Amino acid sequence: QVQLVESGGGLVQAGGSLRLSCAASGGTFSRYTMGWFRQAPGKEREFVAAISWRLDNTNYADSVKGRFTISRDNAKNTVYLQMNSLKPEDTANYSCAARSGRSANEVARMYDYWGQGTQVTVSS
Repeated sequence: QVQLVESGGGLVQAGGSLRLSCAASGGTFSRYTMGWFRQAPGKEREFVAAISWRLDNTNYADSVKGRFTISRDNAKNTVYLQMNSLKPEDTANYSCAARSGRSANEVARMYDYWGQGTQVTVSS
């Protein structure tokens, strides 16, 4: 069983940056593909980014390409989401997720474990 705990959310002005972290425990972190998803009030959960367990594949939603970067440190059992040039429409609760498959999948139901999330609010 894998436990995931996110941190790093907060309030930031449009154009600003935040770095989210997701610390994993209880499993072999290096064997999991990791993803970030977000959900805004009244909206469905949407894919943000994913990184494969072998570090050779990343995947981004079109809405964040060029602004967000996903990375991982297997020695620290942590995955990161660097968010730059933030926009008000990026406001959401951001959750990390883990799956045992190799591909940087963007489908939420393909992920086995989920964190509780961290809130990101971008003011205009």
